[in-house]
Amino acid sequence: MSTLLITHPACLEHLTPLGHPERPDRLRAIERALEAEKFQTLARVQAPIAPIEAIALCHPMDYITAVREAGPKEGLIHLDADTAMSPGTFEAALRAAGGAIHAVDEVLTKKAANAFIATRPPGHHAETARPMGFCLFDNAAIAARYAQRHYGIANAAIVDFDVHHGNGSQEIFWSDKTVMYCSTHQMPLFPGTGAVGETGEHNTVVNAPLRPGDGAEAFRAALESRILPRLAEFKPELIIISAGFDAHMRDPLANINLAEADFVWATQKIMDIADRFAGGRIVSLLEGGYDLQALGNSVAAHVATLMHA
Repeated sequence: MSTLLITHPACLEHLTPLGHPERPDRLRAIERALEAEKFQTLARVQAPIAPIEAIALCHPMDYITAVREAGPKEGLIHLDADTAMSPGTFEAALRAAGGAIHAVDEVLTKKAANAFIATRPPGHHAETARPMGFCLFDNAAIAARYAQRHYGIANAAIVDFDVHHGNGSQEIFWSDKTVMYCSTHQMPLFPGTGAVGETGEHNTVVNAPLRPGDGAEAFRAALESRILPRLAEFKPELIIISAGFDAHMRDPLANINLAEADFVWATQKIMDIADRFAGGRIVSLLEGGYDLQALGNSVAAHVATLMHA
């Protein structure tokens, strides 16, 4: 079994306003980075379109319909100050969710050791019925719920190291004792959620906020002291990574000073937990990361680490 890379050219057709950080060039940067020789053995498939009923595991049908109908025939429309749609956005969002679902299928049927989904728009800010922060559907949440419904996974965990807190994933699973949501993120920063005291109804939300200017030491300490022990107690049967790379020191949207080596370390630590409790099963989804050089290098480091499963 090998690592599986899932992407789709339709995700380049989700257009955003000029100067918007969440732009198609992000996927092009990743594609270039994964052309290196060490990635020649990486299995690659295109993301299918997600069935609407799978998205409806986390989002009500009237919300899904409203998002579809909001999509313009031409030009751009804004759902909020940060979140835009173009004619290609809805298909891109379906492919992003579909990639997450397909990854679950491949990993849980042992056709792949683990998977990385390089799609956009990202997902972790999308709440049950509210698009937000560049996100329409919460792909990580959909993957977790799909794994439970279709494969009988009892406990699933989402580990989110994007520099912004995944308010959507937290909201969706706030009162659910079967999904643990763990996040390192900068505070204060958009979206303003993610305080240590936000623990969910069943103590399955684990937030480890970082301060502006923090670097490797604080990030690693947050994982080692708060997140990894809680994951080990929870014993997840599948780990989903909300892999945002905007905590990199080069990123323009935040002030956390990580380097590629920190993402390698975090990936390895999460893999160690997955090996102990989940048969190594990891599905990793692209979230943020807005400096193209840092994004390409960080994804390459993350995927290379996954490939050594």
